[in-house]
Amino acid sequence: MNYKDYHIGVLALQGDFERHQYQLNLLGARNRLVKLPRDLEGLDGLIMPGGESTTMNILFDRFTLREPLTEFGRSKPIYGTCAGMIMLARHIDDNLSRVETLGLIDIDVERNAYGRQVFSFEDEVPVSLDNGTHTVRATFIRAPKVVRTGPGVEILATYRDSPVLVCEKHILAGSFHTELEDDTTILRYFFSHFLADKR
Repeated sequence: MNYKDYHIGVLALQGDFERHQYQLNLLGARNRLVKLPRDLEGLDGLIMPGGESTTMNILFDRFTLREPLTEFGRSKPIYGTCAGMIMLARHIDDNLSRVETLGLIDIDVERNAYGRQVFSFEDEVPVSLDNGTHTVRATFIRAPKVVRTGPGVEILATYRDSPVLVCEKHILAGSFHTELEDDTTILRYFFSHFLADKR
């Protein structure tokens, strides 16, 4: 596929959005940072990076992005990693910080389930994609655990017996980071499975 035919946004409220933009540039895909509702206009898809979900929740409202993001995700593909997964989820277990999610994928998550930031780690994770099983180098940083998946959710990867990469319709969500590497396997899957010929 020709990646430059697609225009992808990267939510740039916090987190390492520059690494996602770097990977998009590796593929030659047109992209822009999204900080305000008007930045969503004309995009074919969106990436929601990791970060801190409590802060992200506050910034959604501060920049009046909550409803525009929800509306965008009802029809356009979104790929969320780590905190991005949390914000896409239907429900957060033990939601003491009262984070209000977008509810765009039918999963429940537990925040920071793989340990605090000092316990961040990397490991090899096999993922089942369109053209077979691939192993990716995954980085878990205060990563969420998926504790429930709805009947329409497809599990693409598990780690320690828990789902860590899932999708439903045009929404893709992962517990881990792969944008820290040059491996674009999952990003290419996002394009081929959710974006190709679906505009």
